[in-house]
Amino acid sequence: MRRVAILEAARDCFLQFGYAKTSLDDIAKRANISRPLIYRKFKNKEDIFSALFEFIFEGRYPKVEQVLATPGGKRDKLMQVYELLLLEPWDQLVGAPMASEFYEACARLLPEVEAKHERLRLKYTQAILETKELSELFMLAVDGLQSDVPATRVLRRRVQLLIERFVP
Repeated sequence: MRRVAILEAARDCFLQFGYAKTSLDDIAKRANISRPLIYRKFKNKEDIFSALFEFIFEGRYPKVEQVLATPGGKRDKLMQVYELLLLEPWDQLVGAPMASEFYEACARLLPEVEAKHERLRLKYTQAILETKELSELFMLAVDGLQSDVPATRVLRRRVQLLIERFVP
């Protein structure tokens, strides 16, 4: 319970101030706990950031597995997978002052964590689109759709249009 409170407070701080300007004191204050209590759960700010990125995505993977296991068309499945892995997290982050910096900070500070999530996204995309080459191309296109940090509804529509092009 305290771990979740710390992670939610950290998310709010990172999105408001950015990674570099967020302190453990900021997180503790937002979580309504003392700074020493943070150290019972996390070693440092980087450890919190890594756990936060995991927290945002880990619970989504079993849901994606369920989508893949159910009968249905490729278009619907691909949209459901990207709803879970892209659009729902995007909706939580977009609009915050430092939203675009959040993913950049993860790529810079935790390349192994980001690489793990990219491998999983490729695995799930490939389960639907079948070939690795087509799946990688789809993922690159999706990444491009995010470059101007659009509103969630705009990004959702872009993903829908992209899926229509990739899945006849």
